[in-house]
Amino acid sequence: MRPRQTLVEIFSTFAQFEAEQFSRWMTDSHLRRSIQNCLAQGTSVERSESFWGLYWYKVWQSQSPSEKQQNHKAQWHLTAYLQESCYWAAQKAILNFPRTQYTLSDGFQVAIASIEKVLKGFSIDRGYNLKNYATVIFGNVIRETLRQRQEVDICTPWALLRKLSQKRLVESLLASGLSKDAIARYLLAWKCFKTLYQPTVGENQTNTRQLKKPEQATWDAIASLYNKERSPAEALSNPQTLEQWLVNCAKAARSYLYPAVTSINAPTAGQENGELQDLLAESESESLLADAIAQQDEQARFREQSQLNEVLTTALQKLDAESQQLLHLYYNKGLTQQEMAKQLETKQYTVSRRLTKARQSLLLTLAKWSQEQLHISLNSDVLDNISNLLEEWLVARYRTSSHSSHGE
Repeated sequence: MRPRQTLVEIFSTFAQFEAEQFSRWMTDSHLRRSIQNCLAQGTSVERSESFWGLYWYKVWQSQSPSEKQQNHKAQWHLTAYLQESCYWAAQKAILNFPRTQYTLSDGFQVAIASIEKVLKGFSIDRGYNLKNYATVIFGNVIRETLRQRQEVDICTPWALLRKLSQKRLVESLLASGLSKDAIARYLLAWKCFKTLYQPTVGENQTNTRQLKKPEQATWDAIASLYNKERSPAEALSNPQTLEQWLVNCAKAARSYLYPAVTSINAPTAGQENGELQDLLAESESESLLADAIAQQDEQARFREQSQLNEVLTTALQKLDAESQQLLHLYYNKGLTQQEMAKQLETKQYTVSRRLTKARQSLLLTLAKWSQEQLHISLNSDVLDNISNLLEEWLVARYRTSSHSSHGE
């Protein structure tokens, strides 16, 4: 992937793929004009990409929900800014699922579609780096999607229905556009199915993903229970109707758990020309820009990040050689624990235990530094945030070394 050089590029271009590989950077004219206007607003102080990333985040954060729907400019600038973070997160996640049918571009689109999740979870006050934070969240989104797809793809409808929680099923049915009454009927049918269709002792309990369709006697029992539990005003339902309802439930769940990915470069609905990126408002937020420039403290932020990097680098170097090797294989090479165990000729649970121990050692160092230098009182929420910060740092550190070794 060719790195972008200028601020205009970074905040107005999007990755394009050909043959499932990165091809080029495509410029959006609306965003290009927008960032050029911002850069021309009379300040002689050169601002970094980090500054502009935080600026557009503050613009996005200041908008009400209705304003976010009407004016997408801040979100699109941030989407452009985080393209590299999304690309490297997708590359690593796809490597960890060697048997998936997902390609790099698929993973990229899945992740970039979760940009709002990144923005809603990010917090300037916690001292996170937006790009590093986005890399972690993008990676989590892709891995969860791949796990869901893997599970959904290999399950029969009947196995999937048994694995579903009531909450997930209701969400799936709501997403499919069914009425409240129809959802109530489907939900009751599903409850009757789960009550009466259980794998028997003679069945292969290790292959519950491949559960067969219930026998006719079971369908008759399901229908009988449903008619007993239904609303008095509702007509009786036969086994064939209930079977179709349950098939519909499974289809809705598959569609909800594994939604189609829409590219940000897709044509706008009803138009042959133009893309979704074209739906951008032209208004600027000059007052927020002035506030951001006035309040921005680059030197203090850089000093804090330098101290954090120094503390963790020292802690990493103090780890034993085995722990350093495990971290390198996991974060730099992108190997799974199973692949690491095979390469090191040991057991997967041994790799897991040692990898956890190495992370815990670094986490303890980071927590102690945060408490002593930043005067942060430690509690469960703070420790979770510090753990996320450590993960961001590890991803960024090993990603940088990976880029250097690959000449990217």
